[in-house]
Amino acid sequence: MYGFVSPDGIHWTKTKEIIPYRKGWRHAMDSQNVGFWSEAEGQYVCYFRTWTDPDRLRSVSRSTSKDFITWTDPVEMKPNMPGEHLYTTQTHPYFRAPHIYIALATRFVPGRVPTATDGPLGETKEPNVTDICFMSSRAGSTHYDRLFPEAFIRPGLDESRWTNRANYAALNVVPISPTQMMIHHRSGSDYFLRIDGFISATGNATAGELVTKPLTFKGERLTLNLSTTARGSAQVEIQDADGKPIKGFALDDCTPLIGDKIAMDVAWKGNPSLTSLAGKTVRLRFVMKECDLYSLVFR
Repeated sequence: MYGFVSPDGIHWTKTKEIIPYRKGWRHAMDSQNVGFWSEAEGQYVCYFRTWTDPDRLRSVSRSTSKDFITWTDPVEMKPNMPGEHLYTTQTHPYFRAPHIYIALATRFVPGRVPTATDGPLGETKEPNVTDICFMSSRAGSTHYDRLFPEAFIRPGLDESRWTNRANYAALNVVPISPTQMMIHHRSGSDYFLRIDGFISATGNATAGELVTKPLTFKGERLTLNLSTTARGSAQVEIQDADGKPIKGFALDDCTPLIGDKIAMDVAWKGNPSLTSLAGKTVRLRFVMKECDLYSLVFR
């Protein structure tokens, strides 16, 4: 892998090989590799295509550099599920939280032929199909989180998307308005999501609960990215490290949250500020009914 430098972003000069190729990799780096300056890490980061050993799965490794000249020995990220090929991860900092890295990896399934119906579906010369998965990592981490391992973007109704190597996302999830962001697909299709709308914790018609791990925070208020139905709602209880409700912040003290907003502040009766709890170990208990919780932040 070679680097290129430019003083103006238009005229580029090739540098030396920055991440040397290893003979044991066999066909590594033969798809899109991603490098960027990480503000959260204070260094350059590169995610590139390698292979797992000994099962020979398409995978990804990570290397870092303080000066874009000298790079660390690559570390295997090993995001693959058993037998799963992943590449073109498009790993990049999420624009709302640069310490969180988003990856929209192509999942390659060799030797798989979709069921033919009225047309040439499944009659491709190369019986391989792909879809796109969602993964995440954090600044400095050497692994990906795969809490949701199923496909994030399916091939869909277009038969051409069921042919060999047809599903790839372009680099970067792009904000297009205060409430919406976009993913571009190689087919020319665009996928639109609400801000933070990759995943959600969902409460159905029967109220469900979610309790966080113990955490500490800085700030004065809790803000949620939340969507309810006309009948739905959400409430938040703040507990101590042992899971006991903190006086004044119990579930019954919380004003029900109703509506659909990217930023909705949580309020507890008689407690306008969370300053007294900042820095202490707490848990958050959410009770939700017909509600999607996309993200939370303390401000």
